[in-house]
Amino acid sequence: MVLTGDDLDPQQLALLHARCFTGAPAPWSAASIASALAGPGAIALGGSDGFLLGRVIAGEAELLTLAVAPGARRNGLGARLVRGFADAAKGQGALSAFLEVAEDNAAARALYAAAGWTQAGRRPGYYGKGLDALILRLALGAGQDSD
Repeated sequence: MVLTGDDLDPQQLALLHARCFTGAPAPWSAASIASALAGPGAIALGGSDGFLLGRVIAGEAELLTLAVAPGARRNGLGARLVRGFADAAKGQGALSAFLEVAEDNAAARALYAAAGWTQAGRRPGYYGKGLDALILRLALGAGQDSD
């Protein structure tokens, strides 16, 4: 499930991302995806129906974006990508992981909650037009709690 070769084409990933994000947050550009892929501690998982980008820096992981094609949703791909991210982040030494999700994205919030992510904060108006981001956290290391 690790992205390799043609699967890492930032232009193709950007096209898929644009199909998945038609409102807030805005879809990522090919340049933004290329930058994330080239960054330190980068994690890239998925394939043609969906992908996840994240990173690990200084013992902390961040899930940057998750995109699953509309026709491939509700078949477990998103859950597999999120689990794969947690495993990859642990493998890189992360003790906890964070992400931001739009408050009104009920499907994503349910996916993350089912994977053990809990709300750790809020960023008012983060996505513009009064749409808040919820900051979610997942404990990854031994002895860490999920609060």
